[in-house]
Amino acid sequence: MGLIDASGVRRMFELAMGRPNAISFTIGQPDFDVPEPCKAAAIRAIQAGRNGYTVTQGIPELRQRIAEELKREFDWSAGILVTSGTSGGILLAMLAGLDPGDEVILTDPYFVLYKHVINMVGGKPVMVGSYPDFRLPIRGIEAAVTPRTRMLLLNSPSNPTGTIYGHDDLQAAAALARRHDLLIVTDEIYADLSFDGPCPSVVPHAPERTLLLRGFSKGHGMTGWRLGYAAGPEPLIQEMTKVQQYTFVCAPSMAQYAGVVAMDTTVSHHVAAYRRKRDLVYEGLKDAFEVVRPGGGFYIFPKVPSTFGNGTEFAAAAAERDVLIVPGNVFSERDTHFRISYATTDEKIVKGCRILCDLAT
Repeated sequence: MGLIDASGVRRMFELAMGRPNAISFTIGQPDFDVPEPCKAAAIRAIQAGRNGYTVTQGIPELRQRIAEELKREFDWSAGILVTSGTSGGILLAMLAGLDPGDEVILTDPYFVLYKHVINMVGGKPVMVGSYPDFRLPIRGIEAAVTPRTRMLLLNSPSNPTGTIYGHDDLQAAAALARRHDLLIVTDEIYADLSFDGPCPSVVPHAPERTLLLRGFSKGHGMTGWRLGYAAGPEPLIQEMTKVQQYTFVCAPSMAQYAGVVAMDTTVSHHVAAYRRKRDLVYEGLKDAFEVVRPGGGFYIFPKVPSTFGNGTEFAAAAAERDVLIVPGNVFSERDTHFRISYATTDEKIVKGCRILCDLAT
């Protein structure tokens, strides 16, 4: 536990809850509600008495629907486990796939949970920098491989950068994983929110050694319902299912029935809305900050202006102006950037960007 800090994102979220008049760019939570058909399905399940445990691997209806979607998208038949959110899937993967001292390579910056979950299970996170453009650093990853490396952890679209990896980079990652006999764990929780066409996946390039993690929190606004799924090689899914029996037991029952409906509920209007918000925040910041235009999700990761020492100092100065951001060291071994979640109103985006630009100049 000495290796694990309290979540910097949650800390800023709690600060935002205590300052209702501040412009909060902190928490990665959609600003739209769960679609009505999904709500109705959850209510029907509750009223029908489907409130007990389900089988650990998930209700057959949802697993069948996920299998159909994977077959349609990738022509892929994989083992499937319904999880308590994508975060739950990550924990199960690390518990099932790592022995103490085993290494997991991840790109820096990274989603805050990754480092700490790897440490929790006795593994060793190995960070490979992707600054300044946040593209997949294939050469750096290859150089970081050791005899103890077991996994390569990918996240596209990325939290905190919004970066989407291209087919060429993913093909190179797959080839690298084959050379070194690595499992690829791909966290695609934001795949539904891809702004410039479908989000490429590593699955077609290495289906035999990929664990795919997806969920319903971001695209369908079900953050509090804790529903996701893992798909991959059957032997690994069986071990993850075994671990789930003794940890989460099963994903929330009523959420699983809503998930069946969510699989057929379009979120294209949300994609259009967040594409507009992406453009709004990028255009609002690009003249005052060094910043990479995001391809998906709802995050952007600008570099701290040279007039400030680091992201922590800049976040403190922004907070004094009632704009709450998350310093980059929450997501990185560096503190040179800061994260904005633009899952908020257009009005707040415009006003908040104006204040941040004033601070930078």
